[in-house]
Amino acid sequence: MKAIEISSFGAPDVLRACERADPQAGAGELLIRVAASGVNRPDVLQRTGNYPVPAGASDIPGLEVAGVIISGDVAAMTTAGFKVGDRVCALVAGGGYAELCVAPIAQCLPVPKGLTDVEAASLPETFFTVWSNVFDRARLQSGETLLIQGGTSGIGVTAIQMAKALGATVIATAGSDDKCAACLRLGADHAINYKTHDFAAEVKRITAGTGVDVILDMVAGSYVAREVESLSDDGRLVIIAVQGGINSEINAGLVLRKRLTITGSTLRARPVAFKGQIAQALLAHVWPLLESGAIKPVIHTVFSAKSTDGAAKAHTLMESNQHVGKLVLEWNS
Repeated sequence: MKAIEISSFGAPDVLRACERADPQAGAGELLIRVAASGVNRPDVLQRTGNYPVPAGASDIPGLEVAGVIISGDVAAMTTAGFKVGDRVCALVAGGGYAELCVAPIAQCLPVPKGLTDVEAASLPETFFTVWSNVFDRARLQSGETLLIQGGTSGIGVTAIQMAKALGATVIATAGSDDKCAACLRLGADHAINYKTHDFAAEVKRITAGTGVDVILDMVAGSYVAREVESLSDDGRLVIIAVQGGINSEINAGLVLRKRLTITGSTLRARPVAFKGQIAQALLAHVWPLLESGAIKPVIHTVFSAKSTDGAAKAHTLMESNQHVGKLVLEWNS
């Protein structure tokens, strides 16, 4: 099969086309002929040597794919309601930048009705992550307020739409007025340009001093102290990336007085059973919203996976932070 590998750690041009042996599906797995592969920030971290591949996972980057089932564990597929020829999208621990990809059946979902393969490939990584962190760990409820740091990222555009569709008030931060406008078009109730405004002061103003119930943070570092100030009583802060650094200094007294919860997680190395539970929650609660159009995939740019520099261009754009939504590699182009 054709694939894209990381030839050495470094800049985007270390991503190289290659040929690899076709993978084989084992027990509890299926094999997908990949039509499209999502591009995510963890792929960039893996390329630069800052995100080790979990034991047993493919060294080929790529954490989400969409395509057609061509083989697999028939009994397990039947139990899950799948068969050869079905269109699916899947969350994988690696191997997504390839024409063929093995996926645990529990981490596969049917392509929502009406969506293309490119749109479907943009879903798993961000939708699994947002559901697990915002709704499971942080327990966001209808009527509560969510602050999203980085509203135009792949995670951000997903979190805005999902939280709004499920009844929350949404405040998003972004790095330009144009990106703030994009957040508002996606359904955010308020958008804060973090380069021109102090988000903590703006949250205080917007909430009349009450603070927000939940914060989804991809920055960490110096943000955490201001996020503690921005939370309401019994508020929950969930950290899913550390783009601003791993060290944070906070007012622990506020944590006590407000009864705050500070938590975080990574998803890639979690067991298949854990991810399978997220998949079933998405199928029940979010897939109907995708099929009705209440939530829509947000695709910024599609690159050809078969061009000599398609993946490199995708990573360069990812690192520029100039995109709104998801970047996808298409194998049929």
